[in-house]
Amino acid sequence: MIPLRLRPVRLVPAVVLTLGLAAASPATDLFSAATEAVRRDYFGWATADFRALTQQYSATLTERCATQGDNCDYATGRAVVTELFKAFGDAHTNIRDPEGAARLNEVTQDLAVSRTGARVVRVEGGLLVAGVMPGSPAEAAGLRRLDLLTQVGGQAAGKRNGENAPVGPNEFVRLERAGQPLNVRMVRAGEPERELLLPTATLKARDIPTLSWVGTDSKTALIDLPTFLSSDSSELFLARVKEAQAAGARRLIVDLRFNGGGSLTECVAAASTFDPVRYKSQFQVGSYTYTGIRGESVSALAAFFTPAQGRVWNGPVAVLIGPNTASCAEVFSFFASKAGAITVGENTRGVGNSGVLFFPLPDGGVVSVTVLRAFTSDGQPLPDHIIPAVNAPTDIGLLSTEGRDSTLEAALKALDAQGTAR
Repeated sequence: MIPLRLRPVRLVPAVVLTLGLAAASPATDLFSAATEAVRRDYFGWATADFRALTQQYSATLTERCATQGDNCDYATGRAVVTELFKAFGDAHTNIRDPEGAARLNEVTQDLAVSRTGARVVRVEGGLLVAGVMPGSPAEAAGLRRLDLLTQVGGQAAGKRNGENAPVGPNEFVRLERAGQPLNVRMVRAGEPERELLLPTATLKARDIPTLSWVGTDSKTALIDLPTFLSSDSSELFLARVKEAQAAGARRLIVDLRFNGGGSLTECVAAASTFDPVRYKSQFQVGSYTYTGIRGESVSALAAFFTPAQGRVWNGPVAVLIGPNTASCAEVFSFFASKAGAITVGENTRGVGNSGVLFFPLPDGGVVSVTVLRAFTSDGQPLPDHIIPAVNAPTDIGLLSTEGRDSTLEAALKALDAQGTAR
């Protein structure tokens, strides 16, 4: 997650390390800038010797650049830095190429871009449609949330036998940005696989929370909460909760299975919908407490409250989580669970106990550097990942053949059991 609201990328001079690197080249420039940012600003939980790893992988870079010399490209440098960071052991510290950096900027700056309106994630057998923007070309074309795209533009999508197919989420976004309609093959339960043309239009890059209704009595509200990156994500979530309340919702399910995180301010505020939240962060120098009450971010002075004054939603709640639930979404899940929510799904990614800042790289990309450690209000470290109270993986085969969402079904059963127990 990102401390405070996402701030613009901090411009810092790249300090070139020697460490036996080959002669200056695009690859060595990128390697030096990325490793120096981590050496200077890292403050996470990893215990590996980063300086020793830098020396080790500088030798790897020299070897790989031997034939290219001064022309050794950014891609080579990026690949070696990625290997170094993996060995370092902090998944929150990573590198993004220029395209990834551009997408991050588009979402956080609330820019309008060419999109179909579909949000996809890579799964075995294709790209799972994690969300469809209301009023978008994808919705108009008939695409629905949890449809499976097996091909995009004539190429296989998602995964095949555990290996990445040519089209993943990044490639899907790249094709959208070209502004041309996308030919896809789609699988939906109860229907034969068919082709679909997804037009594009100029839409907001960010995705917004959506409200739907599930359960036999249609009194269980399901809010798909896709991201905490946008500066109004907590406000939009609170609006959906209040909309559900006004419509007579008795129970609430929040779907975070495909939420990769975002701003600390936003996820803390959103989690305080269920109970006041105080999240303590420790930096290299000093600390800061993020506070949320009744779905809004507040100053530290507002920490003097009573629990009875701090809840917007008082009914039963379940939170759906999985391997794509990361960072701020893990923070939300943790505090929601403390307030009584049932977590359902699979273990989360495992970066929920830290926060990052982004720094520019010579190729136009960014390096994400862990700069804070996370604690509860009583000084206990947050867990790195969330283990669901109810283990219920999302069965893609069942979803594709019968249209059944195994994780959602498990959440409904858990809420039923909770109601019976009361």
